[in-house]
Amino acid sequence: MTSSELQEQLNTLAVTLLQEDADKIQKLIEVQMENLATRYCPLYEEVLDTQMYGFSREVDFAVRAGLLPELTGREIVSKLERELAVLYEALNEKAKQ
Repeated sequence: MTSSELQEQLNTLAVTLLQEDADKIQKLIEVQMENLATRYCPLYEEVLDTQMYGFSREVDFAVRAGLLPELTGREIVSKLERELAVLYEALNEKAKQ
C-alpha cells in the first residue's frame, strides 16, 4: 500500500467516524424536537451543547491533522449548528406560549 493510498484510507475513515458522531447528535436533536410539545428539559440542552462542543473539537483535530479538508469540517459543523438553532428557536417559541 502506498502512502497516498494510506492517506486516502485515513481521510475516508475520519470522515466516516465524524459523520457517525454527527448522526448521533442529529438524533439527539430529533428526539428533542419530537418531545417539544410534551416537555422541556434544560439538562437535554446542556447535553446537546456539550456534544456540539466536543464534536467541533473532533472536527478541528481532524482538520489540523490533515485528515479532513477545512471546508468539509466547517460544512459538517455548520449543518448541525443550523439544526440546533432551529431547535432552540422552537424551544423559545414554546416558552413564550
